Amino acid sequence: MVSLTATASRIDAAWRVLAGVPDPEVPALSVCDLGIVREVNDDGETLEVVLTPTYSGCPATEAIAADVLQALGAAGLGPARTTLRRAPAWTSDWISEDGRRKLRDYGIVPPGPVGGEQPIHFAANRRAPALACPRCGSARTERLSAFGSTACKALYRCLACREPFEHFKPL
Repeated sequence: MVSLTATASRIDAAWRVLAGVPDPEVPALSVCDLGIVREVNDDGETLEVVLTPTYSGCPATEAIAADVLQALGAAGLGPARTTLRRAPAWTSDWISEDGRRKLRDYGIVPPGPVGGEQPIHFAANRRAPALACPRCGSARTERLSAFGSTACKALYRCLACREPFEHFKPL
């Protein structure tokens, strides 16, 4: 029989390892920073890592699961398995404060809080919010495209320093 102390220690060790597993699309962040790792459970034999993808069609989901299992195996914490939990749906509110700082440092403006019910607006030419440039801090920015390198991001440009940057959309 495995003691509760040993189980807790193994779970704590797994969280430490997972904090170093980078997101494949934004490698400046870990899967924990993004809030993709929801739970780590241990039944005494197998670790279970519960993952919630940033959106249901995320093409990186399989790569994230493989990276998680590889990292746990390399740390000697296996056997392990991943479980996808799509409900409740991931929200950008799950990004940690450290993750938001890392996004800014990487040159991507983090999303603002979503928090609770949000009204749906159907309006043509709805003006995008002004965002501070992650490079120079100017609020003189404009949205170039609703979609950036992934569906989760929008493309902006700073009118002061002329540098392009991405904004991680609130979901």
